[in-house]
Parts: sequence; C-alpha cells; structure tokens
Amino acid sequence: MPTVSHVELNKAAQKFRNELLIMAVIGLDRTLQHMTLRTGIRYKETVGELSGPVELMPYTGKLENDDYETDGMDINGRDLETHLGQAIKLFDPNTLVSSLYGSAVTKGEALKNVNINQAVLTLMMRKISKGLNKSIFSAVRNSAGKTTATLFNGFDTITGTEITAGNIATGKSNLYSFTEAISENNAVDALKALYEASSDELQDEPSKLYLSKALYNAYNKDYQTTVGSIPYNREYKKTFLEGTDDNCELVPLIGKKDTPYIHLSTKANMLVGVNQQGEEEKIEVRRGDNPFKLQFVTTMFFGTQFESISPERLMVGKLYVAEG
Repeated sequence: MPTVSHVELNKAAQKFRNELLIMAVIGLDRTLQHMTLRTGIRYKETVGELSGPVELMPYTGKLENDDYETDGMDINGRDLETHLGQAIKLFDPNTLVSSLYGSAVTKGEALKNVNINQAVLTLMMRKISKGLNKSIFSAVRNSAGKTTATLFNGFDTITGTEITAGNIATGKSNLYSFTEAISENNAVDALKALYEASSDELQDEPSKLYLSKALYNAYNKDYQTTVGSIPYNREYKKTFLEGTDDNCELVPLIGKKDTPYIHLSTKANMLVGVNQQGEEEKIEVRRGDNPFKLQFVTTMFFGTQFESISPERLMVGKLYVAEG
C-alpha cells in the first residue's frame, strides 16, 4: 500500500480542482434530483418572475387607449444569495488511503486505475456534501458560525422570514396551517388537504411534496390501512400522493428532519446556487504543525432560494404544534 505526500496531494488538488469542487455538489444528488442547480452564482443574483395580465382580445385593427393596460406588470425579483464558505481539516492521509484500499471499489484490478491522491481528496469533498445535504432546509446564516448549518439560509429559514413579513400567508393562498398533528392515522387525508388547498395552476404542474421521512413513513402506514390490499397497492410504498394522477411526487429528504414545514412546489422553483468557477474557490493541501497530519483547505459558494413564492409556484404547509 503506497503512502501519499502533501506535495502530491496538492498537485492533485490543482489538477482536478473542477472535478473535486463538483464532488461536493454530486454528493447532494438525492436532494438535487428534486431541485434546480444554478452555477456561476457569486454572492448574489436576482431571480424571479414577471407578473401581471397580458390579454389577447378580438382584433379591431385600431389602437385605442382603452384597448390595453399601461400598468399592472411587474417583475417580482428574489435574490439567490450564495455565501463563500471554508473548510479546514487536519487529516492523516495514510489512514484515508488504508480506508480506500479496504473499500470494495478499490480492490483487485480496479485498484490499478485509481489515482490515489485524487481519491483521497474526493473522499474529503464528499464529507462536505453530507453537511450541505443535512442543512439545505434548516441552515440559518451566521457569519460567526463554525458549521455548515450557519453558512447560508436554507429553505425553511427563508420560509419563516417570508411568513413573518406576511409574504407567505393564508390570505395570499400560499400558506396552509394544519390544525392537528400528522400521524399514521390521518396522514393521507392531511397531505391531500394541503394539496387540494393549493392553486389550480400549481396542481396543473408536475409538483413535488418535500417532507420529512417521518411524515412519509406515516403516510405509507396510513395509506396501507386506508386502502388495504387491493391489487395496485402491492408495493406498500407510495411515490406519488394519492388522488393526484401521479402528478405530485412525495419527496422525503434527510434535510427535512424536524422541519416545521411541508413544501409543495416544482423542481424549477427550488433553486440551489453554487459558483464552481473563479479564483475564490480553491482546494489546497498544506503541511501543518502536526508532523503526522496534513491540512485540507477548501472554499466554495453555496445558497438556496425559491424562484417565486406566488401561489402558482409554492404552497407551504405549516405543521401543527401543540401549545404548552
């Protein structure tokens, strides 16, 4: 089994910089397959949608002032903000090499084709993706923080801010408040009620219901009890919300654990911003004070945002919390 040096590791970090940076994103694949990745976002970019009516009327061949509206059109801009984060980690490269040599993917003939320096760095970047995956909804930006959960504002945090501001509200048809806790006894009816409370436009789109694994399990149990062992229920597990003609996919995510919200939206509306280019994002391996360990250093941008919070694009389900 070979040893690796900081010199060779640093060479690999520079040579495979682009591939390694994207590894942190690829590690989010179970979440990102249900969202839209925007690259080239350095600090902030305005996204949003055009609102207001544009009506096609019978042709007259004339243009009168009362034939058209001169106002009512607006661009509802939202800022997709990414924050530059850093990771600094002391590690024993030879311990990681031992781990790689013991894995199934690097045994036998396959081992001959492995760039061991690149493999070590890939393993480090995949560790970063786990923190991003876990925090993508719950993260709260704190510039003095020390964890991924303080790097950016996640979807739940953005939701809470918009609810406080009155931009997501029952009166605006993009908020639904549950009046009782969701359990394995009522999950099917509860999730269907949320879906049916959303706008016709959102129901007309292929949508996704982002929820915790606990709520998803409750739905499966309630579905089995409610529907029973009829022919099309042989698998026990449901991917789509009952009664939506497979138009609303149930998406249980690790990042939704202990969330106060369920989000009904579309893949296009759930934006994840990264940069993946530019000199600010780097990967380095340095020799530290510890003679047996090296210092892994990387920087990269990350952030989330809804492209729109209009009821045509988003419905938020606020989970019931008992008082006292």
